[in-house]
Amino acid sequence: MTTIQMSVRPEDLSQVPTGQERIPEAGILVIFGASGDLTKRKLLPALFHLRQADLLPKQFSIVGVARRPLGDEFREDMRAGIVEFSGAKADDPKLDDFAQHISYFPLKFDDPADYAGLKTELERIDKERGIGGKRLFYLATAPEFFAGIVENLGAQGMAQPEKGQAAVVIEKPFGHDLESARDLNRKVNAVFHEEQVFRIDHYLGKETVQNLLVFRFANGIFEPIWNRNYIDHVQITAAETLGVEGRGPFYEKAGALRDVVQNHMMELLSLVALEPPSSFEAESVRREKLKVWRAIPSVPITNAVRGQYGPGLIDGQHVAGYRDEERVDPESGTETYAALRLEIENWRWAGVPFYLRAGKRLKKRATEISIQFKQPPLLIFDRIAATAACQVIQPNLLTIRIQPDEGISLRFGAKVPTTPNMDVCPVNMDFDYEKAFGKSSANGYERLLLDAMLGDQTLFSHRDGVETTWALYTPILEAWAAKKPEVFPNYFAGSWGPECSDHLLEKDGKSWRNDLGRKA
Repeated sequence: MTTIQMSVRPEDLSQVPTGQERIPEAGILVIFGASGDLTKRKLLPALFHLRQADLLPKQFSIVGVARRPLGDEFREDMRAGIVEFSGAKADDPKLDDFAQHISYFPLKFDDPADYAGLKTELERIDKERGIGGKRLFYLATAPEFFAGIVENLGAQGMAQPEKGQAAVVIEKPFGHDLESARDLNRKVNAVFHEEQVFRIDHYLGKETVQNLLVFRFANGIFEPIWNRNYIDHVQITAAETLGVEGRGPFYEKAGALRDVVQNHMMELLSLVALEPPSSFEAESVRREKLKVWRAIPSVPITNAVRGQYGPGLIDGQHVAGYRDEERVDPESGTETYAALRLEIENWRWAGVPFYLRAGKRLKKRATEISIQFKQPPLLIFDRIAATAACQVIQPNLLTIRIQPDEGISLRFGAKVPTTPNMDVCPVNMDFDYEKAFGKSSANGYERLLLDAMLGDQTLFSHRDGVETTWALYTPILEAWAAKKPEVFPNYFAGSWGPECSDHLLEKDGKSWRNDLGRKA
């Protein structure tokens, strides 16, 4: 297939208005579970990127909180993590200055007395640095600690302070089914008002995900055909080549449906399907996303399939099956692959199937949204082409690549040159973010952390949205739990998943797109 490159001219970029930079007020970011990988690999590198861009206030402090007594060792470990994972140089003067804003406080998550000590420490930092009482609490712990941390913060008056402001960021998973999500929402909202709560999904920090809204609503050529009259079906894929990477106990409780589909993939689906919001403020965008989720009827269990990987080859290397992974039950029934067929019963999308799949140890790492358009009503160019690649006229396909090679491509038919017949061959117009704008070292958390510090909830989940998506998937989880899978593992590592997933589309006369990724 021929690919036509699309680029951005420097003179176009020079004319883009930058607007006034948004800089938060002075404050303290308190990271619970700061000794974990997330803080070192993602959060601190993202915060340093914000510092490099002069988007953090001068009076700003980061306090890591965890159970181990780390002291100054924590600052040095975070400094090394920033160098390793942010692209920063070890001798960068900004890094030296940034490291001075990092401190550590040991705390047992279930000890109320330790929270009194934390409150005293934060007040000391306030006074020493002239910060003024603003707090952002980031919960990067295991989910079982969320409710206890929130309740202890409330008991010490840190959630509703007499002076300053407070907010809390909560990592996924937010509950493991509908009832647990409702219970956690009740406990969190008993301490923090909903406008203080930021339920984070790092997928929404990715530039391509945010660009979905721009692509749809800033370009007049797409929105008129973005409906059931022109779109045949939509596929959303989140494929990983990695296994559980030593996180066996976590994954045994989660599985693919909880880990990826209920949150990440439903967010992507909502951005593809939502109606134009009245504005891009949090309430308007989240209202339209919620309408999409509420328009999805219950999914028949026959439209949901699961899989688990066995041994196989990844990049030419032999890898173990899921049941042979470290700290995994050798007879585990946990799914490492999930696929579903959904419909959205509203005026725009009635009758258009949406196919979702997510899995580990698949053939290629790729997260993509593929929107296939209907064929023209009459295929007048139906002669067999001279080349094998052009024997069938293919429908137009719009592909939005989320990771790893972010970009957008559009497939259309073109006449093969120099042939006497009207032979039609598919070609791609391809836009690549890195080639157009340069390689970025950002990890997606920059935008989300900045928005949380600014109090902008647009890219964060509301409690109603969390409960609505859990209501959709809890019956499937319960059905799977009630009936142990007959054949697990049912796909080889390095394949595209189990055969039952193919049957899900074959019933509709369709098939999965497995030529994922950039073609150039």
